[in-house]
Amino acid sequence: MIQDAKDHKIDTVIVFKLDRISRSQKDTLYLIEEVFNKYNVGFISMKENFDTTSPFGKAMIGVLSVFAQLERETILERTRIGIKKRAESGLWRGGGKIPFPYRYDKEQGILIPIPEQVEVLNKMISMYLSGKSFNNIGEVVNMDERMVERRLLSITNTGVIPYKGEIYEGQHEAVVSKELYEEILRVNKLRSREKYDKHYLLSGKVVCGHCGAKYRYQKWGKRLVMYCNSQQSSRKRYVKDPNCKNKRWDTFEIEHIVLEQLFSMSLDENLFKETFNIATVNVINELKERLDKINKQISNLISFISEGIAVEETRKKIKELENERESINAKIENSEQRERANKVAFETVKSISSTWNCMTFEEQRSIIEHLIDRVEIDNNKISIFYKIY
Repeated sequence: MIQDAKDHKIDTVIVFKLDRISRSQKDTLYLIEEVFNKYNVGFISMKENFDTTSPFGKAMIGVLSVFAQLERETILERTRIGIKKRAESGLWRGGGKIPFPYRYDKEQGILIPIPEQVEVLNKMISMYLSGKSFNNIGEVVNMDERMVERRLLSITNTGVIPYKGEIYEGQHEAVVSKELYEEILRVNKLRSREKYDKHYLLSGKVVCGHCGAKYRYQKWGKRLVMYCNSQQSSRKRYVKDPNCKNKRWDTFEIEHIVLEQLFSMSLDENLFKETFNIATVNVINELKERLDKINKQISNLISFISEGIAVEETRKKIKELENERESINAKIENSEQRERANKVAFETVKSISSTWNCMTFEEQRSIIEHLIDRVEIDNNKISIFYKIY
């Protein structure tokens, strides 16, 4: 439009209302002073019923544009205050972009979990903690990898409302426990760092049992060895003990020991459970049994209140039981999520001996990252510490 005005292709610009030409006083005045008036283009606003071809119209344009901008800014400020108040009270701010896996209940003003989407989210979490990338997960659940990342890392899943850098306790139901969310963040942070340190299978995993420094890979002629960073004087920031004499190893020897144990677990489920310290007692069933007892107790106590028996003491006891019930429900959810993660881990380990040589290096590295916390070297002793979910 500006170019057409400069090329004298326009005689008059007509708008329904002044604020339709621009949402900025500065821009409105620029268009009138530097474009329309300069190139003899008339400007007419139907709502305000004036035009710039008259002196009075020119004066009124400047005044009205000031008030139009003031009105817009006032409405915007009120909207922001309203949204913040909703967030502070734990209500969703409304509008579009409802976070996965929820729907928005306008009457209650809160987010409601969608069971089918919660199931998909749990599947995504299990895959991510088992070592799958955002891209791998996206191919399985038919989502863009950026969407997978955003949904996995959404803090709204833990029952809170984020707004303008602040976090408020939400009224909606959490679909991810805070402990599990912290684990997702920890893995994400570790993987982000690992992007720059993935040239070798056990990069960043091997530590010195003497001084606690990391072991490093080093080419030595035709050999590839690993030794404690404290023995590398040129890398002073990595030195824990300049007198450390821990043993150097050929890389293939350490990797062979680690893989041998992983392959052994793939053939022996009991060894897997023992290594990962997975309880054989069904904790979830025990928690659910306790939950049933609590519900029965609460039901009995409510009948006491209706009969006027020790009302205050009974209410106090009911409150205690409700708090315990809430705690148990959280433990059940956390245990079920961990159980799913352990099943994925076992499925990964179970097939590792037969598929390892068919995997890409990135896939092998991903499995190591998911299963192993660290490999500790103490001269001739090598100890493997696994991640426990």
